[in-house]
Amino acid sequence: MADTKADAREREIYRVTLAGSVVNLLLLLFKFVAGIAGHSAAMVADAVHSLSDFATDMVVILFVHISSKPEDAGHDYGHGKYETLATAIIGLALLCVGIGILWNGLTAVWHFWQGDALQRPGGVALAAAVVSVLSKEAVYRYTVRAGKRCRSQAVIANAWHHRSDALSSIGTAIGIGGAFLLGERWCVLDPLAAIVVSIFIIRVAIQLLVPCINELLEKSLPPEIEEEIEQTILSFPGVCSPHHLRTRRIGNHFAMEVHVRMDGHLSLEEAHRKATEIEIELRRRFGNDTHIGIHVEPIK
Repeated sequence: MADTKADAREREIYRVTLAGSVVNLLLLLFKFVAGIAGHSAAMVADAVHSLSDFATDMVVILFVHISSKPEDAGHDYGHGKYETLATAIIGLALLCVGIGILWNGLTAVWHFWQGDALQRPGGVALAAAVVSVLSKEAVYRYTVRAGKRCRSQAVIANAWHHRSDALSSIGTAIGIGGAFLLGERWCVLDPLAAIVVSIFIIRVAIQLLVPCINELLEKSLPPEIEEEIEQTILSFPGVCSPHHLRTRRIGNHFAMEVHVRMDGHLSLEEAHRKATEIEIELRRRFGNDTHIGIHVEPIK
C-alpha cells in the first residue's frame, strides 16, 4: 500500500509540474516575442524570469523522482533530502532572479535621473504582461494545492516560483501600462515597479531557503511536535521518562530517536511488543515513512 501511495504521489507531482512547464514554455516564447516587438526591456526580463521557472520545473521532475526511491545500501535513510536539495536550488534561482531584477531596476532609474531617455513600450508588451499575470496566478493555485496534497516542499516551492512570476508581471504591467498610456515622461514607472516586485521575490526566496538550510544542518523538529511525540509515548501504560529525544526532517518525512523506561522485570518479548506499539502509533500520527528508533531502559 505504501508503494502504491508513493507511486500516486510521484505521478501527481509529475502531472502538475509538467502542466506548469508547458505554460512556462509557451509564456517565455510569447514574452520574448512581445518584448522584442514591443521594445520593452521589462518584458524581455520577464521572459527570462519565465525561463527560470521552466528550468526549475525540470529540476523538480528530476529530484522528486530520485527522492521517491526506497532505501538502498548507500542511503539507509532513503533519498528524501534530494527533494530538499531541489527546493534549495529553486530558492537560490529565485534569489538570483530577484537580485537581478532589483539591480536592473535600480540601474534604469539611475540612468533616468541622469537624464537618459527610456524607450516607450508597445501595446503588445502590455497584453503579454496581462496574459502572464492571469495564467501564472492560475498555475500557482493549481500547483500549491497539489503540493499540499502531496506534502511536497519542492512542489510548493515551485508554486511560489510561479507566483513570483505573476508578481513580476504585475510590476511589468504597471510599468508598461504607465509608460504606454501616460507617455515617455512616465517610462520610469517600469523600473520602479520592478524594484518593488524584486523585493517580494527576494523575500519569498529567503523563506524557501531558510527551512532547507535548517534541514540540511539537521535542525530539530519544532518544540510542539517534540512535545506531541513525548505525550504519545507517555500515553502507553508502563512506559515513562522519554529522554534523549533526537528529531530531524528527511525531506517530507520525520526521523526520531528516543530512550524510554519500562519495568525491568518485563520479558524481552513484552518490552519489544510495547516498543512496537509505540512505533505504530507514532507512524499513525506522523506518517508511515517516519523513521523511528526506540531504546528501552529499565525504570530506575
